[in-house]
Amino acid sequence: MSSNNSVAAASLPVQERAWNTRVRILDAALSCLVELGYAATTVAQIQARAGVSRGSVLHQFPSRDALLVAAVQHLAAKATAEIADQPEFAPVPDAIDSGVERLWATMQGPLFAATTELWIAARTSPELQAVLEPQERQLGRALREPIAKMFGREISSSPHFDELRTLLVSSMRGISLTYAFAPRDPSTEPHLDIWKRLARRYVQAGD
Repeated sequence: MSSNNSVAAASLPVQERAWNTRVRILDAALSCLVELGYAATTVAQIQARAGVSRGSVLHQFPSRDALLVAAVQHLAAKATAEIADQPEFAPVPDAIDSGVERLWATMQGPLFAATTELWIAARTSPELQAVLEPQERQLGRALREPIAKMFGREISSSPHFDELRTLLVSSMRGISLTYAFAPRDPSTEPHLDIWKRLARRYVQAGD
């Protein structure tokens, strides 16, 4: 950190400085996780990238796993807030296509990449699994409303929307995993048309 930045940071209230430090640590942890992967990400690398002391990291996060899970939750919260700020789509059927495309887009960014790293690592790490599992349940609940907003009130009020959301998310996650070893343009994904047709059937079944 430069001397000018240090002086500016020191002039902030203690709570604000602590929050800014936490955000830097979380952002650094996320970038390491996405760029390097779970196995190669260390506290020392996160510390260096965040420009803070090791004590600052350990003071806020008791373990590397707790830090990485918190970093993913931090990004998920930002993504959820961005969705909440966007207007709902209408009318049907345009909202169905737009909703499917927006949901698919969320599977291509750093949030999905970071989450995937943790899911795979948790399979053979009971310690990580213990930290990740309750946070994943909480995240799943938190994302229900933003996903509903992607499709608009008319569609998300369908009696079959919960089933549709679960089916789309599960299917999209599975397809997105193949992009890790076979990169391609997600806008040309053949399953997009299938998901849109499926969504229309679910909505029509609720009429």
